[in-house]
This record gives sequence, C-alpha cells and structure tokens, in this order.
Amino acid sequence: MQKNKTPFIFYSLSAVLVLLYIVVLITKRHEWGGWILMLFFVSLAIAFRNNRFLKGLSFTLMILAVVSVAMYHPEYFKTIGDFKLSDLIIPLLQIIMFGMGTELSLKDFANVIRMPRGIIIGVVGHYIIMPLVGFAVAHLFNFPKEIAAGILLVGCCPSGLASNVMSYLARANLALSVSVTTISTLLAPFLTPLLMSLLAGSFVKIDFWGMVWDITKIVILPVGGGLAFNYLIRGKFSWLDKAMPLLSMAGIVIIITIITAAGRDNLVSWRIAHRCHIGS
Repeated sequence: MQKNKTPFIFYSLSAVLVLLYIVVLITKRHEWGGWILMLFFVSLAIAFRNNRFLKGLSFTLMILAVVSVAMYHPEYFKTIGDFKLSDLIIPLLQIIMFGMGTELSLKDFANVIRMPRGIIIGVVGHYIIMPLVGFAVAHLFNFPKEIAAGILLVGCCPSGLASNVMSYLARANLALSVSVTTISTLLAPFLTPLLMSLLAGSFVKIDFWGMVWDITKIVILPVGGGLAFNYLIRGKFSWLDKAMPLLSMAGIVIIITIITAAGRDNLVSWRIAHRCHIGS
C-alpha cells in the first residue's frame, strides 16, 4: 500500500517557509513577510488535514494565515475601487447565521427536553463566563474604548457555527453543542444588548433597542431562513448541502480578514503606545 506523501510535502514546505520568514526578518524585507507567513500557515493547515488528531486545528491555522497577511498588507482588504469591504460584514454575518440555520431542525430543539441540565449550564455559563472574561481582558490591558467595547461584544455574543464545527471535529457532544448554540442564539437579541449596556456602557454609548433590531436581522431572521431551507430544500441538491457549511466557514475567514485590516493601524499604534508606557 502506497503511503500518502502529502503531509510530508507540506510539512517540509512549512519548514522552508519558516526559514524564509526568518531571512525576511533579518534582512528587513517586510513586504514579503505577510505572504510568506500566510503560506506557512496554509501549508501547515493542509498537512494537519491529513492527521486525524490535528485536523481540528486546520481552520484555526487558516484564520492565522489571513490575519497575518491582513496585518502586513491591510490596504488590499479595505477597499476595491470605491467600494468599502467593511460593507460586506453584515451580509456575510447573515450568510453565516443562515448556514447555521440549515444545520438545525426540530430534533435539535427536542434536545432541550432530553438534556435540559446540560443546556441550561451551557447557556448560563456562556452568558456569564464569556462576558466577564471579556470585561476582565478589556480592563486588564487598558485597551482603547473602541477595542475594549469590541472585545466585550465578542464575549456577549452567542456561540455560532464555528463552535459546532469544532465540537464535531473534537468528537464532543455535538447534539449538546448545537442545542446550546440554538438557545443562546434565540436569547441573543435580549441578553447581548443587556450585557453590553451593563458592561460596555462605560466605553461606548449603547443603543439597546437598536442593538436588539440589529441582532434580530443578523441572527434570528437568517437562522429562521436556514430552518426553512432545511425543511424545504435540504436533500434535494446534494452539492448545495455540502456547500452551505463551507460557505459559512469562508464567511468567517473573510470577516476576520476585513476586520483585521480595518483595525490594523489602531492595533499597531496602541501596541507602540503601550510599550512606551511600560518602558517609562
């Protein structure tokens, strides 16, 4: 039986790219740094895909790849002509939530009845631990108000499709993960604005009802559309069923790339100012 040489090829390529990146740092040819670092993470992700113990990390490596190139070359991910790429964020979020909805069914809601204790613990822990961790991080590192509010927003948002994918890859309790995601998503239009008002009100002004509507149109309506898709169309077009999760994951990658590029200058300037503060 012929051994699969793909992992060896991409592990070797990753090693070569690391050496090239070190050379780039030494010679200060930073215009190539982002692309080399991106190729390194992509190569490592492909190699990990062929290992059943490491393949769960491949998506994380892809995220690191796009963040690397966006930090080095943010100009490529801000605008195309006169069009601002940041305008794609809300439609992409809606696509991601629609994709999550396509993976849900009434059976997932039935899990609430079968395992209420685990779901209650998961949802309560989610809306207590994550917001408090975000609050602690925002205050501990003395971030600018906009960044601190963003960290808190991440902590106050419900878990999404990515967490379900990670649970699947880790062979964890997927039914519980999906159920916790479902319930926390349905509660998001009420709990996320409330938590943001309580925890982030000192950083930025929070429009409670405006946030309720934003979450409803970004989360609840697309998830509802995904549920309708599940019952009306799912199974009729096999290629479409396979494409939806991939489309959602691609949406996550694109959003992270755009956000990283948009906030890159602020992050770098804050880091420099923070270093100067520590040095003084």
